[in-house]
Amino acid sequence: MKGKLVIADGLDGSGKGAIVDALGEWAESTGMSVLDLRDGELPEPEDVSGYGAILSAEPTHSFVGKAIRDEMVRENNRKYSAWSLAYAFSIDREILYKRVIIPAITAGKHVFQERGVITSFVYQPVQEKIQLSELMRLPGNKLAMQYPPDLLIIPKIKPETVMARLGVRGKRDNSIFENISFQTKISDRYSSEWLKSLFEKYGSRVAYIDTDEPNTIHDTKKKAVQEWTEFLNKS
Repeated sequence: MKGKLVIADGLDGSGKGAIVDALGEWAESTGMSVLDLRDGELPEPEDVSGYGAILSAEPTHSFVGKAIRDEMVRENNRKYSAWSLAYAFSIDREILYKRVIIPAITAGKHVFQERGVITSFVYQPVQEKIQLSELMRLPGNKLAMQYPPDLLIIPKIKPETVMARLGVRGKRDNSIFENISFQTKISDRYSSEWLKSLFEKYGSRVAYIDTDEPNTIHDTKKKAVQEWTEFLNKS
């Protein structure tokens, strides 16, 4: 039986990590062994054979993904274009899908992931007004849409709350995207009907979780597991 791909995608600091953590904890509670790749290098496909669930994230920490994280989206004076980022994300995505996601779900494993092709469709057009149709033609993005998320979870949160969280959290990405102006613009895109309709057209179920205050991490995790188990029961 084919495994399921679940992607949590939304604003920076919106609770994506907590959602994926919760789904990983759910998998462990059912007796699955879980491989967390969010902070490590990508394995060869055969290295995931002993696991029932995989936790992953984009960009990865391997190959092109490492360059994206450490150089291209870092606050520096080099300023890479939206097209450069779009190509880089597409290549990183293609490697991730070919090495991990496609082999895993084909083998019946679940993949729970922070960010995905959704991020490219939301972010790069805001940076430089790149057309969605152009982004969808990039090889890694095209491949990702051939394996769309079975369940797409989008956290709902105000940009102001996001910025407050980013200001106090221990892990700082120093990303060029971590400012109120950009977060406000992409917030509208994550909430848009066109994004929901696009992924529903490709067969995804799209769910929204309120992660804004006064919701806690515990609340976010509980809602994520509820969405996932309801999805499984209806599948």
